[in-house]
Amino acid sequence: MPIFAHPEFDQHEQVMFCHDKASGLNAIIAVHNTRLGPALGGCRMWPYADEQQAVNDVLRLSRGMTYKSALAGLPLGGGKAVIIGDPRKDKTEALFQAMGDFVESLGGRYITAADSGTGVTEMAQMGQRTRHVVGAGTREQLGGGTRSGDPSPATALGVYIGLCEAVRQRLERSDLSGLRVAIQGLGQVGFNLAQQLSAAGAQLWVHDIQEANVRRAVDELGAHAVSGQDIYGLDVDVFSPCAMGAVINDETLQLLRAPVIAGAANNQLARPEHGDVLWRRGCLHAPDYAINAGGIIDVSYEYNGGTPEQVRQHVEGIGETLRQIFERAKAEDRNTTLIADSLAHERLNA
Repeated sequence: MPIFAHPEFDQHEQVMFCHDKASGLNAIIAVHNTRLGPALGGCRMWPYADEQQAVNDVLRLSRGMTYKSALAGLPLGGGKAVIIGDPRKDKTEALFQAMGDFVESLGGRYITAADSGTGVTEMAQMGQRTRHVVGAGTREQLGGGTRSGDPSPATALGVYIGLCEAVRQRLERSDLSGLRVAIQGLGQVGFNLAQQLSAAGAQLWVHDIQEANVRRAVDELGAHAVSGQDIYGLDVDVFSPCAMGAVINDETLQLLRAPVIAGAANNQLARPEHGDVLWRRGCLHAPDYAINAGGIIDVSYEYNGGTPEQVRQHVEGIGETLRQIFERAKAEDRNTTLIADSLAHERLNA
């Protein structure tokens, strides 16, 4: 399918297909919007079934990054990169160095960072070839020491803050003791979130495709393990998707019972109209690019400079952003994703 006619194409400024024969690299970089600043977004590595899936993902994710930075009040635009490959067996230093060359060729229009399937090691390898990378664990942290390069703690903190705000709005409670939460995905962000919720007294039901992650949550946090299918239909207060996108779809909507959806995954709605279905049901959905902005806030301060305390204060502002979205949605009787989109466009056009 041609790019300009693609249903996920949204006036993207640039879409770059990257191939390096020597390393076997096949990747796509999408720059969606640079109105507020250079496009910053992670580099994902995933075993896409075909090129069309990769194109679909990079177009949706890059657009989401534009809205995420706008809602977070950052001087950044939106972009994303995807590498077609299995992160468990296809990683090589040469492949990520080649990816770094392609990022560098954009001259700073796109700044990359870690994402699903990549981490500090891969960012450091890309950093050998480009200046336009964050999360490589090589920059000095203001105030002494070095950064870990890992934005996942900031992402998890933002999701925790946003989840608390959603619970206040929908369930009218500020105490999380006894709150029942189903967490789908226990990667770095999902497990960190689970730790914070457990410390606050919440009861956890969890699933992850990696059995070791589930065992860790059961052993360390007293979580209840459930199957991938059962995670949707649990009688819980909050469903927290923290894995891949499009998990709220025609099939899962028939199963979901939680009155609050608040998680770290990107592009949680398979289609925009699913937001209306949730709203009509009385289910309060925290738009993903509003609630999971902690990571982009963290790497923004790494790139532009700032203290850890400034990062934390900025991440804590996610709660206020979501409060505005929830209250405006109620006042206008429109679903929260539509409100978040409107608010992002207002800030982009200000």
